[in-house]
Amino acid sequence: MSSREKILSLIKQNQPEYKELTVQFKFDTVYENNFNKFAEILSFVGGKAVAVNSYEEIKADIQAHYQGVTKIASTVEELADLADFSLNISDPHELETLNLAIIRGDFGVAENGAIWVSEKQLPHRVLPMITQYLVMIIKGSEIVTNMHRAYERIKVDETGFGTFISGPSKTADIEQSLVIGAHGARGLTVYVLP
Repeated sequence: MSSREKILSLIKQNQPEYKELTVQFKFDTVYENNFNKFAEILSFVGGKAVAVNSYEEIKADIQAHYQGVTKIASTVEELADLADFSLNISDPHELETLNLAIIRGDFGVAENGAIWVSEKQLPHRVLPMITQYLVMIIKGSEIVTNMHRAYERIKVDETGFGTFISGPSKTADIEQSLVIGAHGARGLTVYVLP
């Protein structure tokens, strides 16, 4: 028996007896309006939430705000005609010139303005981080109050990967110089459907 195997064997022999955790702490949060809180926090962290009633409204708003922008990719079928950049690629490095990505989020979190995006929404994991600007679409009924409720909904074992995104990427150095888009998208707009 090697020293490694001996150490692991001793650790295994000295494990404490398994005990079921009986207390499940959950923090309840109540907001008068989940969308309003979500929009407030998202705005505070540099993003923008827009309440819309249809994909036509989303399309019109995107065309107005990203006029003349090329290299747009969409994983949202209803907005596929806005795309001029194919995500049917084998090497994610080919996404380095992408200006705008349009994707769905699974749900939002009111307390921190975060949106959960699972791998089922992303043909490439790097997509929301490598694009210059990011547009996400969620349903207002899918905004939960806090992270306790969010973690109840996450099923990573079903998708393999997921991430919370809140606002555009930003960082500040020791001189307090804020840089937007340092590690990801320079702008985030979240369209919230009913």
